[in-house]
Amino acid sequence: MAPKQSVIPREGFVMDAVLNIIKKFALNPKYTLPLFIFLRYTRKGQDVSADHQTLFRALRNVLFWGVLYRVNRYLNWGARNNWAKDNSWIWDKEVALVTGGSGGIGGLVVKGLADKGIKVVVLDVIDLTYEAPSNVYFYRCDITSTAKIAEVAEEIRTIVGNPTIIVNNAGVARGNALLEGTEKDVRFTFDVNILAHFWILREFLPHILKNNHGHIVTVASVAGYQTAPHMVDYGATKAAAISFHEGLTLELKHKYKANKVRTTLVTQGLTRTPLFEGFQNDSKFIFPQQHPESVADGIVDQILRGESDHLILPKSYNILPGLRGQPIWWRTLFADAAKDVMNTWKGRQVIDPNKETKESEEGTEDVSKSGVLV
Repeated sequence: MAPKQSVIPREGFVMDAVLNIIKKFALNPKYTLPLFIFLRYTRKGQDVSADHQTLFRALRNVLFWGVLYRVNRYLNWGARNNWAKDNSWIWDKEVALVTGGSGGIGGLVVKGLADKGIKVVVLDVIDLTYEAPSNVYFYRCDITSTAKIAEVAEEIRTIVGNPTIIVNNAGVARGNALLEGTEKDVRFTFDVNILAHFWILREFLPHILKNNHGHIVTVASVAGYQTAPHMVDYGATKAAAISFHEGLTLELKHKYKANKVRTTLVTQGLTRTPLFEGFQNDSKFIFPQQHPESVADGIVDQILRGESDHLILPKSYNILPGLRGQPIWWRTLFADAAKDVMNTWKGRQVIDPNKETKESEEGTEDVSKSGVLV
């Protein structure tokens, strides 16, 4: 069972803290129902409610919405998990594979899973940037190469075992305007951010399907819902990752009848990783810059629950998926607000291990801050 997270997140008293308090207390019938019963069905409570009718009506409305919220959450759980529980998770028998797991968010996910006794396989183009326990296995792998993935996959199956948990985490961003990026830039962004998802699953999904047991986590981004200038290629790959998750979920259910295989989509916002260095954010309360630990904890906790979900981190970004159905004038207000977010962006770049070497002002680019970014 995953640990409970604090009501106040690492980022402090931001919008997510307000939403957590509302969910935990105001929309929780455990607190509102006893108070409603007291005010409605006891003599003393009736006297109080008669003197404070507006307050009583407000409590009744809050109770109604709280019950509705709980029912909706239960229906969402059932729909996402095919109304089927999987009680066969044995963590010290599971094998997790994390792409881009040598550091950053991916590295934190690796350490979080390893702490639970799970064997974790890391695929990355750079060495681990942290001291890993004995149940972490590192393989240098260019995930844009189907031949390299196939070669490494065979070694993983032989030495570690068949992965039952796959976290497609690796990602890159170039930060170029549409007419400024080279063909190599664009193709490399698509190769890493979305095409690698297909090649990874082609190797490891058959075993998961055979046993009707596993969990595939797709790390996308809120940029898949709302992109911005200088990140068109990045946003396009993340929108593709969202569709990848949705299509995979349907195929698992209807084509392969694998109703216990879990799928989780992660659409995270601005995070304090080298990738987002220089990214402008004028709404720090509503859309705070997250700690990478917050994103990693969300992913690890969801895996340990053994359930499918859609993690929007922070929760305040829940407004974005629904914008597609809103009037154009309203959507435009949000789109225009993102026009300058990349103007001073100078995030670290992932180095293509086979095609280029990038130099920085200090000399050779510090690749320990590359290859692990989302």
